[in-house]
Amino acid sequence: MAKGSITSLELMEHAAKQCTDRLLFSIAKGEFGLAPAFLIVVGMGNNGGDGLVIARFLSQAGRSVRVMRVLHKEAASSEHAANHIELLKQGVSCIDIETLSKGFEIADNEIVIDCLLGTGVSRPPTGLLRNVIRSMNSAGRPIVSIDLPSGMVEPGSDQVFDPKACIRADRTFTFEVPRLALLLAETGPFAGRWELVPIGLDREVVRASARFGEWVQSADVRALLQPRPRFSHKGTYGHALLLAGSKGMFGAAVLATKACLRSGAGLVSAHVPGTLAATMHVTVPEALCSIDPSPGHIGQLPDLKGFSAVGIGPGLGADPMTGEVVEALLRSAKNPLVLDADALDLLANNRSWLDHLSENMVLTPHPKEMDRLLGSPSGSGFERLERTRKFAVEHGCIVVLKGAYTAVCLPDGTVQFNSTGNAGMAKGGSGDVLTGLLTGLLAQGYTPQHAALIAVHLHGTAGDLAAEALGMDAMHAGDLIEYLPQAWKMLRQT
Repeated sequence: MAKGSITSLELMEHAAKQCTDRLLFSIAKGEFGLAPAFLIVVGMGNNGGDGLVIARFLSQAGRSVRVMRVLHKEAASSEHAANHIELLKQGVSCIDIETLSKGFEIADNEIVIDCLLGTGVSRPPTGLLRNVIRSMNSAGRPIVSIDLPSGMVEPGSDQVFDPKACIRADRTFTFEVPRLALLLAETGPFAGRWELVPIGLDREVVRASARFGEWVQSADVRALLQPRPRFSHKGTYGHALLLAGSKGMFGAAVLATKACLRSGAGLVSAHVPGTLAATMHVTVPEALCSIDPSPGHIGQLPDLKGFSAVGIGPGLGADPMTGEVVEALLRSAKNPLVLDADALDLLANNRSWLDHLSENMVLTPHPKEMDRLLGSPSGSGFERLERTRKFAVEHGCIVVLKGAYTAVCLPDGTVQFNSTGNAGMAKGGSGDVLTGLLTGLLAQGYTPQHAALIAVHLHGTAGDLAAEALGMDAMHAGDLIEYLPQAWKMLRQT
């Protein structure tokens, strides 16, 4: 369904039907208790119009529905007005309120549907709207927001978010593409569990619309995969080298190496401190082991000839000799390079090394590591994201900013958000797994951009599979490695 082929009223009907179907499906699964009623709180714009259509559909489905229309401005949108007339014809209870003194009560069996404001809010709600939002939040009933929780302000340099003037939704149905506010730590939690609702907008129109970044899903990543020809051999898929481990942090090297072996690379070598060699031979016998002369840290850069990609950082430590290795690698590496963990901290502490960054290099910082690279703390998640995007452009490298929705920031200024993963992955070692996986993909000849997108997607999918099987509390970084084969199979499916 293309937007240009239907009227705005028809599009509103279609969107509302999609939301209604999801509500009824959730009820059938018992997510909101037995036989709930609905209170739909609507504003005067098109988001309110969506709510009026949802009320009509729920009533037609035999559900108990009542509507409260908040008169926060003089005139309703034309679509809202038309659907208000249709709702009254159907006999659904609809009360207009201009102050909270008139009948704003929420029953113990009601689900609240938030259709006050939706998107396009440029400043925090005040007056009547703010009071209504406060009453909805304090009622203790489940809230489902349509498009965005009312009061959620889209991030921007001149926009301020007020958490006391925003709906705290349990669920959010957002239309077509996720809004940036859903992906940031300051605002995202107010949406609760959210899901995309396709409403039939023309895909080319969606792609051409102005927005901060792209939402990357399985179909997008699947299109990037290279075939594995029948007559290939181990040399076809490259040789990955990992420099990892130091005294007390040998496990990071093991995790990264095991993950690299699950990447599809033909050969994997690990350059590790001398006292770690025996452990590597036992725990990852499939990998080749390069032994550093120093027993407890890496103090020498091995010969890079024959390697198609290099990853450095997991458990590396901060020994001065190790810093010299990082600098030498930055200066000499011709093949793709992944920098993570301690390698990033060494880079941040030696800012002149930033001049050696290039388009063949992928940095994988978590938020605090990114702030250290930037030279100062960020005031918000949006500010950090914007600064990271500019950092990638300035230094001509790729930055994988890890988080709930990992952002791949490209040298051309593009930001691509990963759609997989969960909070169970917030455990030590998860980043080491990503580094190994990413290095192995680079070794196979994937471009740094494609390797980054595939790696974060597979990493998150493995995490989702682990969470489903083991639960988010008990899963750990090693489980991600065990579920990578299944993640690969899912991604390869056509």
